[in-house]
Amino acid sequence: MDADSVVTPPHVARPFRLLPFRGLTLAPNRIGDPASVRALTRRYRGVADRLHRWEQNGQVVHDQLPAVYLHEYVGDGITVRGLVGALDISRRATARDEMAVFPHEGIHPAQADELAQRMLEMEINPAPILLVHRGSQELRSLLGEVARREPLRSFTDRGDQQHRLWAVSEPDELDTVAQALAPARALIADGHHRYAAYLRMQRQVPGPATDSGLAMLVDQDDTPLYLGAIHRVLGRTRLTALQRAAESAGIAAERVDPDQALGRLSRDRLVATDGQEWLTLQIDVRTDRTAVEVLHEDLIPRLGPAPSSVGHHHTAEDALAAIEGRVRVAVLMPAPDFEQVLGVAAADRLLPEKATSFQPKPNVGVLIRALRDG
Repeated sequence: MDADSVVTPPHVARPFRLLPFRGLTLAPNRIGDPASVRALTRRYRGVADRLHRWEQNGQVVHDQLPAVYLHEYVGDGITVRGLVGALDISRRATARDEMAVFPHEGIHPAQADELAQRMLEMEINPAPILLVHRGSQELRSLLGEVARREPLRSFTDRGDQQHRLWAVSEPDELDTVAQALAPARALIADGHHRYAAYLRMQRQVPGPATDSGLAMLVDQDDTPLYLGAIHRVLGRTRLTALQRAAESAGIAAERVDPDQALGRLSRDRLVATDGQEWLTLQIDVRTDRTAVEVLHEDLIPRLGPAPSSVGHHHTAEDALAAIEGRVRVAVLMPAPDFEQVLGVAAADRLLPEKATSFQPKPNVGVLIRALRDG
């Protein structure tokens, strides 16, 4: 297989299950600190012992009782709540109606293999993958009751995110959570490669430690994640070539004044520039087709010559800075909406790489799962 090939990870079968685990939480002054992230991602074989030393020094809390956690965090003024548990990945779906977790982007097998090996060497899941779903009223009511209790932990981390954690460990509440989640179908918001790595670990070293992987499940109808755009920069591409490609694809292209261009960006209109001139592209998008698919399927293949690279930038400012003084074109993208991404997943399609940016994500270190705990 080509090292650059992109594939769909296997599908986990329902029932959707988040299992209790004994959470590890770093000290607040370590969470949001880049040095702590490096300590959890380098010299992999030493990570488990390093966490044990931190625990002995009071820099890590290791809960004694397994629980499914309700985690609330505030970042960029947005409040997000989700359930964090060990996602059961022990069964594979053989039919579409059995699927519990839906990817919307492909993965590079070599990258997933590398992540799997790292986690096996570290003996931890260092951070939960981020899943979104539409929760039931029953589950929302239970979690509302939980959130009214005194939290297990409450703190502001070094990165200025605010966190509250509650442990759901009573058998009757865990049963209610299990019953409410069993029919759930969740979309991967962040962590496609880690999800694929979990599946590789489970296949390579089957057992209680690898039959599940750490995940956070957010109810998009309760505390929605913000879905942002990821802009493109096409290397060694000229604006005239993009205009010809658009005309060849039957897409209306219009030159516009720089001071009007950004105001034209919308769900069905792309904005492109080489830093000197600006162009708008009127595209046809539907509930089940996104602007980024139009760019990658209808426009880029018609460019001649093909772009030498496709860069990704989370802000328009970064994309525009990347083309200064170079033969490049920045294509400013609208953010897809949640319904569009669901439509793509429901149609069993994959979006191009780095098509979505679900925000905010929790900082690393709030909840870690030790494989040694099983």
